[in-house]
Amino acid sequence: MSNIAIKSSPNKSVSGADSPTSLGEQPIGRLLVKYSVPAIIASVATSLYNIIDSIFIGRGVGAMAIAGLAITFPLMNLVAAFCMLIAVGGATISSIFLGQKNLRSATDVANNVLILCLINALIFGGLTLIFLDPILYFFGATDETIPYAHEFMQIILYGTPISYVFIGLNYLMRATGYPKKAMISALISVVVNVIFAPLFIFEFDWGIKGAAAATVCGQSVAFFWVLIHFLNKNSYVHFVKGNSWLQGHIVKRIYAIGMSPFLMNVCACVVVIFINKSLLSVGGDDGNLAVGAYGILNRTAMFFVMIVFGVTQGMQPILGYNFGAGNVERVKRTLYKGLIIGGTITSVGCLVTQLFPSQVAELFTVEPALIEMSRRAIRIFFLAFPVVGCQIIIQNFFQSIGKPKVSIFLSLTRQLIFLLPFLWILPPMMGIEGVWASMCSSDFLAFVVAVITAIIIFKRSFKKAA
Repeated sequence: MSNIAIKSSPNKSVSGADSPTSLGEQPIGRLLVKYSVPAIIASVATSLYNIIDSIFIGRGVGAMAIAGLAITFPLMNLVAAFCMLIAVGGATISSIFLGQKNLRSATDVANNVLILCLINALIFGGLTLIFLDPILYFFGATDETIPYAHEFMQIILYGTPISYVFIGLNYLMRATGYPKKAMISALISVVVNVIFAPLFIFEFDWGIKGAAAATVCGQSVAFFWVLIHFLNKNSYVHFVKGNSWLQGHIVKRIYAIGMSPFLMNVCACVVVIFINKSLLSVGGDDGNLAVGAYGILNRTAMFFVMIVFGVTQGMQPILGYNFGAGNVERVKRTLYKGLIIGGTITSVGCLVTQLFPSQVAELFTVEPALIEMSRRAIRIFFLAFPVVGCQIIIQNFFQSIGKPKVSIFLSLTRQLIFLLPFLWILPPMMGIEGVWASMCSSDFLAFVVAVITAIIIFKRSFKKAA
């Protein structure tokens, strides 16, 4: 195996990107537009193709296919967890190193991200394929939904080495001064997916596995785009021969900071398992239908949440660089602007879903029973949605400045600490509506805790940490 090193010059001209030092100099508003807008466009595109896939599956395969897709959500969260562990950790420490003018360490991150993504993909993907059906049954699959869930996840897992490297390096591309190229790589994945999905599902009659195959095809094309960027010697950070694959101190920091999004996705996996099992338990004969309604609810909510994640991705290099450089006021201004933007996005989501719940459900299915159940779910769940954007911004803020323990705690409050007790108490009292109410209640309480935590840490230790 040949070795890879990273070489970069702080003074060289960077084609297609400003020097990362602009993160400490340009106005915060301009930087947020520069870094967040491309990330938001990429996130919206990703959300749209997830929604479009679900629409194709729901209308082209049927309601049980939508339910089967919902059963895969916990496993998809685990797939994302092992990828985000590397992608977010690598991007964050690279930004912090750049802020500290430690260019050598910042560039050494790339080869570590590459090999760690491959290791995680091969180990996790391989083990999961061996035990796929037992895992899906544990996640809430039934005899009616297991064929759809199995076909979808089998294709996705075969593609994990490509998808992990694509996502890991794409995060690093954005963090090292190429937000527009990172956006383009995501758009490439989306466009290819949207072109192939209807072809595979309807023309080739591949059903739900056609949607998964289209996803892998899109990520494969984007993978080559990102790889070419890091092989190009004109890129600010690029691969060259001569250095070791792994460096212990960098690997340790990647895992330490990446542990927050990792645990966030693991918690999401656990929560979805409990939600699916709760719906099957209290739903009776309508259990599978309720799981399908949750699939529609999840896709709708994630559309707006992914936009907020686009904002946090844009904030991450700004926060990391200025925190590393000790620019406390710039860090604070970035957070405040992010809170306004995040809260506005999820408030719009609340307004749309409260006004048009039936129309949202009808996008995914033509079955009246599923539309009605989804309508009730959407109405209840989205009541507290305006505060979700602020909670996500605060949680990712602490992750971006290298405080993973605080970020992990805030993630646990929303996805585990508050939600599980509500799922234990409310569904036996309220039936299926109790599941939707549990999610809404936990979102509001998690927001309150996030605000209190941010105030306390700013007062006590933020300046000292910076």
